[in-house]
Amino acid sequence: MNVLAYLIPISLILGGLGLAGFIYTLRSRQYEDPEGDSRRILSSDWDDKPKSD
Repeated sequence: MNVLAYLIPISLILGGLGLAGFIYTLRSRQYEDPEGDSRRILSSDWDDKPKSD
């Protein structure tokens, strides 16, 4: 029973970190254009040499 005193706070902290990470990805607009991404994956125009900065 003493193990629950450790596991419950650890699970709440890990869940909070996951939620914070998800909110960060929402605010940084990583899910902005899912339809465009799916069309780019299926496109036959493939660039073997990606642009380098």
